[in-house]
Amino acid sequence: MTRVRRITRRRALRAAAGAVGATLPLVHVQSASAAGKLTMGVWDHWVPAANPVLKGLIGEWAAKNKVEVTIDLIASAGNKMILTQAAEAQARSGHDILAFDQWASHQYGDKLVPVNDIMDPLLKQYGPVSKAVEYLGTSDGKWLGVPVAWGSAPLPPCARISMLKNATGEDVTEWYPAKDVKTKGAAEWTYEKQLKMAEQCHKAGHVFGFGCGANSTDANQTWGATFGAFGAHLVDAKGNVTVDSDPVREVLDYVKRLVPYLPRETIAYDDASNNKAYVAGSAAMIWNPPSAWAVAKRDAPAIAADTWHFPNPRGKMGRLIPHRPYFWGIWQWAQNKPAAKDLMAFVSQRDIVTKLSVPAAGYDIPPFLSMADLPVWGDIEPPKGTLYNYPLRPHHDGEYYIVGSSAPPDIGVQIWSHYMIPGMVARTVSGHTAKKVIDWAKAELEGLRR
Repeated sequence: MTRVRRITRRRALRAAAGAVGATLPLVHVQSASAAGKLTMGVWDHWVPAANPVLKGLIGEWAAKNKVEVTIDLIASAGNKMILTQAAEAQARSGHDILAFDQWASHQYGDKLVPVNDIMDPLLKQYGPVSKAVEYLGTSDGKWLGVPVAWGSAPLPPCARISMLKNATGEDVTEWYPAKDVKTKGAAEWTYEKQLKMAEQCHKAGHVFGFGCGANSTDANQTWGATFGAFGAHLVDAKGNVTVDSDPVREVLDYVKRLVPYLPRETIAYDDASNNKAYVAGSAAMIWNPPSAWAVAKRDAPAIAADTWHFPNPRGKMGRLIPHRPYFWGIWQWAQNKPAAKDLMAFVSQRDIVTKLSVPAAGYDIPPFLSMADLPVWGDIEPPKGTLYNYPLRPHHDGEYYIVGSSAPPDIGVQIWSHYMIPGMVARTVSGHTAKKVIDWAKAELEGLRR
């Protein structure tokens, strides 16, 4: 029997009040001789076609292992995932396996079962994960959760090929063709180059759709990676506040110089605004996963066919690609830990990741760097090759980056969750001096440390 339901905000709020034990099954797979039960809450994929494929693959595993599996799909909108995590942690009841994005595994690390016994064989089998994944996924040598491809996505540039070519004379398909080669154009793709191209596109009637909203997750990612590429760290590895520095002043100056070429309403941008601007045809470039392109395929096919994805500009600290990975963790009070571990090892296998990548339209990025060559990114179109450079490949000379990762995780999470960097950007856009912005940030950061 299969029933499809999703966790709503109302239900999540009920759970936060104490009614955590009930589940909303998406998948209910049961054999006649089921050896046990397993419940899991995972991200409700924004590409709906991916959900039934996950259901089917887990169903196959469940039948083979004689486990009754219930999967709840939890939407990221309305803080449903955050509410579910908090409610279950407080009640010490709920799913056996739960999804944790970004910092959440650290937040609940003392309530999760270490999973080194899963990760050590996977790392031996597939090689290393990115520094970003390791930073968020480990504490004192312990893996807090298993990093998964499901829902994990970077935010590299997504650009209109023709707009850039007509306004700037640059062909991004030649910078980053659909093959593993280094080019002169890629080597010259820097933040100063981005600034110059933004100016040229603005003169041609197009904008770079970068949002500067103080409470926007996309702005957090976009500007967080920009700050990182400039070496503009707010807090260092020892927890010292380092925001009053020349690199921070340099990046704030960059913001001031770029602002005239951004949308007039950039300060009011939320996480949907850049996508809308791109699909509407007003933006020449945004930083985004392939969601805007996928929507354009449906609603504006000509724009989709004129889209190319490629790595972020290079700064003095390198080419840093903002990343938002997901982890699946096991609560200490889980009722079926052995089955939970077996299932998480199963979904981490290359053949399973490959099968899930196709219905997800190439959106998901596996944690293991060796899996940057899945066929989906070379095969999907239009145009052919648009997603080839979406995953970080060795020839890109870059790395995935986590906002706030210059600091210890307990402070880094606060830099992220308090929107410190977009807050600084928004104040700069509003006309505050660099000194005033830095003084504000310094006071806020000192408060976060207490």
